[in-house]
Amino acid sequence: MVFTAQNFLLIGSILLFASILAGSMGYRFGVPALLLFLFVGMGFGSDGLGLQFSNYVSAQFIGTFALVVILFSGGMDTDAEEIRPIAVEGFILSTAGVVLTMLITGVFIYFLLSLFHTSALPMGVCMLLAAVMSSTDSASVFSILRSKNLHLKPLLRPLLEFESGSNDPVAFMLTAVLIQYVLSINLSVGAMIWMLVLQFVLGAIFGFILGNLAVHAINRIQLDYGALYSILILAFAVFIYAFTDVMHGNGFLAVYIAGLVIGNKTLAYKKSIKTFFDGVAWLMQIIMFLTLGLLVNAKELLGVSLISFAIALFMMFAARPLSVFLCLAPFKKMSTKGKIFISWVGLRGAVPIIFAILPHIANVPGADMIFNVVFCITIISLLLQGSTVPLCAKFLDLLSPAPPHKEFAVEIPEDIAAT
Repeated sequence: MVFTAQNFLLIGSILLFASILAGSMGYRFGVPALLLFLFVGMGFGSDGLGLQFSNYVSAQFIGTFALVVILFSGGMDTDAEEIRPIAVEGFILSTAGVVLTMLITGVFIYFLLSLFHTSALPMGVCMLLAAVMSSTDSASVFSILRSKNLHLKPLLRPLLEFESGSNDPVAFMLTAVLIQYVLSINLSVGAMIWMLVLQFVLGAIFGFILGNLAVHAINRIQLDYGALYSILILAFAVFIYAFTDVMHGNGFLAVYIAGLVIGNKTLAYKKSIKTFFDGVAWLMQIIMFLTLGLLVNAKELLGVSLISFAIALFMMFAARPLSVFLCLAPFKKMSTKGKIFISWVGLRGAVPIIFAILPHIANVPGADMIFNVVFCITIISLLLQGSTVPLCAKFLDLLSPAPPHKEFAVEIPEDIAAT
């Protein structure tokens, strides 16, 4: 097929139609919509209907932009009052929890490949593979918890959403540092730790400051059309990510914190802005999973399927639960059932696949295997964990009655004084 603008739009619209229809049908059977978006991309890809897409740089750009929107939208939808009681637990899970998951999984991968695989990888590459998968995927957690409309017992949902929204930056930083280590770039342990701390601190500071500046600007700028405020917020989100990244901070963390700040402030046209971002976040999730589905070569997944299955099961039943129980051991307010549920909602999704593109771009030895293993594990995680989250919550007796519906269909401006 000759590439033209018309063909691009035609194929793109068909992919969107197919994804939405697949997601709608999957919802009825309890299958995560994100997994079906991934399958649609694979079905139209090189091993399916024959669409050729192998540009890792473009895929990373699309994934990064999508993740910025998803994290920002997730931050806007998070109630700061709900986060406050679990802020310490969430912070420990999103930092120490990620590092522990990486270390435990990395050691397992090294010995697994040494014993049962002909192409064993060095410990550094095994740790890199583990780092790519070490975080809970924010897109998957936000999507499943909200699309299923789960009403969990207090503390669980805000803890899961806060952890998944704030731990991607830690996994990204670990991935970037380990890529430099594997490529034998001169980097001492002290320099590695300094890079991680600097990115985390700058990301948090810029996210908080620029988020507050965005609120100040939006409430004072007079626009002729209310819909433009949503576009203005989107521009702020992209700017916050890019500026923080240029300043050597972590843009993903900055954009999540900025969304959290903006979503919990009084804001002009706040309801319509949240509605806009809810729709755009879904669009970004569809595009992101479709792109990654098109990128993969399905035939190559067969060669790593058994190894991937073993790693996925180890992460589900050993690495993730062990890291959760160790991190939450000092906190008595979280029950054992709650810890088990948090362990089970350690979903892998598009974010690990996006991070798995980085070694490929950097020409890391074994990058193809890393990408294919991560892709397989994402499919396994969404199938086994993503589709059973509601059942797990019900089995552990962690569901609570739905709160009364308080939302009106008519939006009332926030600056109208109460009488």
